[in-house]
Amino acid sequence: MKRIAITIILSFTIILSSCDALNQYAGAINQTLVTPTNSEMSLGLKQALEFGTNYSAERLSVKDGFFGNLAVKILFPDEARKVENTLRSIGLNSLCDNVILSLNRAAEDAAIEAKPIFVAAIKQMSFQDVTNILLGQQDAATLYFKRTTSNLLADKFRPIINNSLSKVGATRYWTDVISTYNKVPLVKPINTDLADYVTNKAMDGLFLEIAKEELKIRQNVSDRSTVLLQKVFSYADRQKGY
Repeated sequence: MKRIAITIILSFTIILSSCDALNQYAGAINQTLVTPTNSEMSLGLKQALEFGTNYSAERLSVKDGFFGNLAVKILFPDEARKVENTLRSIGLNSLCDNVILSLNRAAEDAAIEAKPIFVAAIKQMSFQDVTNILLGQQDAATLYFKRTTSNLLADKFRPIINNSLSKVGATRYWTDVISTYNKVPLVKPINTDLADYVTNKAMDGLFLEIAKEELKIRQNVSDRSTVLLQKVFSYADRQKGY
């Protein structure tokens, strides 16, 4: 009898535990079906954007963040590809490779400086901005950052990139090569400002990474790591008819 009683008690305990777990799961599901308040929408979206932008900046700022990522790797400017091809054709591959590496290292040096600029842009969002982004197109947040931070990013990135390029001699090498090339008869002169070029490419890479993070949280429920994010983005899905 004692064994039977113990078995019954254990069975009830397991059943009750299972019920609790199911109730908690159901509660979480129900939360995602509740319309979030304005405050929750603002907090949830800003939380997601801050995570996404911080992660993107940190990922690109590490060694090989640009150089090892084919999607954002910085190569010779299009108008200078003839220069690169000419140098490689006479066996100067290592010089070209060193220039490309230095361009990417400069972008990596600058990327981390984007974090406070994005944080400031997130903090100054109005509720209308929040609504437009949350219920907007798949890259609405990325477009918002491009519009509100591009000038600030360029101002912040350029001196860092300029300094980085100078440290490895890339600027001097680039100037010498382009000057020599431009003296060749009948060639179209190349006037690329290397620091400007790398600054713009660094920003392009950063926005590309942010767009990837934005798409992930919009499309993948598993990337909504908190109840608030699940609630806010589930609401956005319903509004869009997903």
